[in-house]
Amino acid sequence: MRRTGWALFAVAPVATALVFLFTPGSEEGGSGGSDGGAHSAAAERARDDAQIAKLPPGLAAPAKKEIAQQLVASAENSTLDWRGQYGYIEDIGDGRGYTAGIIGFCSGTHDLLTLVARYSEDHPGNRLARFLPALRAVDGSDAHTGLGPAFTAAWRAEAARPAFRAAQDAERDRVYFEPAVRLAKLDGLGTLGQFAYYDAMVLHGPGTGPDGFYGIREATLDETDLPSQGGSEKAYLDIFLDKRRAAMRKHRPDRDTSRIDTAERQFLYDGNLELRTPLTWRVYGEEYRIP
Repeated sequence: MRRTGWALFAVAPVATALVFLFTPGSEEGGSGGSDGGAHSAAAERARDDAQIAKLPPGLAAPAKKEIAQQLVASAENSTLDWRGQYGYIEDIGDGRGYTAGIIGFCSGTHDLLTLVARYSEDHPGNRLARFLPALRAVDGSDAHTGLGPAFTAAWRAEAARPAFRAAQDAERDRVYFEPAVRLAKLDGLGTLGQFAYYDAMVLHGPGTGPDGFYGIREATLDETDLPSQGGSEKAYLDIFLDKRRAAMRKHRPDRDTSRIDTAERQFLYDGNLELRTPLTWRVYGEEYRIP
C-alpha cells in the first residue's frame, strides 16, 4: 500500500522552521527583542547539542537508521527495499498531487518543491529544474498542471543519477529524520521512541495542528509526562501511539492503522525499546522480518 496519510500543511515553511527550533523547553515561546531571542535560542540549542552528544546514538546509528528506513518502506511502499524507491512517482488519489521518492515527497505539500529547488541550486540544468514554475503553481493542491507524463518521466530519469538520490537522502534527513531523532532524545526516548517520532513525522507531516506531528505530541503531553521529566517511557509511547492512531482515523474511521497496531505497538508491548533485532511485524496483513 502506498502512502495515504500525509496531513496537508500549506504553511510548510513555518512548520519546517519549527522542526529545527522546537525543543521540549521552548513551547511557550520567548519575549524581548529579536536579537535577544535569537541569542537565547542559540544558547538553548547549544545546551541541547551538548546533552545529545552525551547520549547513545540510538536511531542515528547506521544499523538502526537502516532498520528505520526499512520499517517506513514496509508501510509506505510494501517493501523493505527502500533504495528501490528513488524513482517511484505516482498520484495515489489522496489529494496531495504526486507522491514520489524514498519518503513520499508530495507536489501538494511543499516538500517535493523544496527538494527540487534545493537540488537545482546545486545541479542547475537537471531534468527537473524546468518544472519549478509548475511545481510552485500547484503547491498546496492536487493539480498536475504543467507537470504530467513529462514530469514523471523526468523524475524517473533523474533518479538514476547518484546526485539526485543523495539529494533525496539529504532532504529526508534534514526535514524528517534528524529533527525527529533530536527531539525524541531530548524527550528522553530510546531507539523505538525515536523511530515512533520519525514515522509520525513522515506520516503526519511536521505540522502544529491537531493532526500534525507537533500537535500529536502536544496532545500526548496533556495526558502524561515526558520520560525526560520522570514519566514512564512505555506509558508515554503508548499514549503517543493512541494519539497517532486517532489522528489517522479522524477523517477515515476504516483506515488501516497496522503500521502502529502490529508494528510499533507490538515492539513496545514486547519491551523492545531499543529496536533490537530480529524484528518481525505485519503491515496491511503482510509479514516482514529483519534478522
